Amino acid sequence: MAKPQEKVSFGQRLKQIGLVFRFTAKQDKWFAPLAAGAVLIPLALTVVAVVLWSWIWLPLGILFALLCLLIVLNLRSNRAMMNAAEGQPGAAAQIMESMRGDWRVSPAVSSTTQMDMVHLVIGRPGVILLAEGNPQRVRGLLGQEKRRLAKVIGNAPLYDYVIGQEEGELPIRKLRMTLMRLPRNLSGKDVNSLDKRLKALTARPQMPKGAVPKNLRPPRGAFRQMRGR
Repeated sequence: MAKPQEKVSFGQRLKQIGLVFRFTAKQDKWFAPLAAGAVLIPLALTVVAVVLWSWIWLPLGILFALLCLLIVLNLRSNRAMMNAAEGQPGAAAQIMESMRGDWRVSPAVSSTTQMDMVHLVIGRPGVILLAEGNPQRVRGLLGQEKRRLAKVIGNAPLYDYVIGQEEGELPIRKLRMTLMRLPRNLSGKDVNSLDKRLKALTARPQMPKGAVPKNLRPPRGAFRQMRGR
């Protein structure tokens, strides 16, 4: 099941907005002029409205200026994040984890030492594989994952994308919009069931923590006898 979102205080929200402001201003040279225009133009119109009509336009103008600033911040920060994520290993998984909605993301379910990787995503559209890295190598990884998943996903739709800028690849800046436009083929119950089956498929046995139980320990002298052989 999707984890419930933690409540964020007003102070934390302001801190987050400040971080986004600094990041966007550093990545996007046009952000500062556009942000200044988004604030100054509505305020100038507000001053004119106050002079011609009434002071009631002042709070409305301030609210409208803040709204314009937030719109510019949202648009330019998304653009800046996409530009920063371009070519970064694991960027597709990070973007999916930040998307709104019920998306179950398993980063790098298959990978190579050359930083090629395939991410597994489960959502209302079905099962989605996102490949990052060298196109030739990741297509081989995609084929392996598709054969492995075919055993358990049943009739659930399976989509696969190679992230990149070449022909036939999906640019990372279009990832969100592309997945949001996919048809909703599964219900929430189907997503939960599919998630459990795939987790069982990808689960790896782990060594138990703590001391080894006595009934599993070798008898005394066993190692000595082995060394003597």
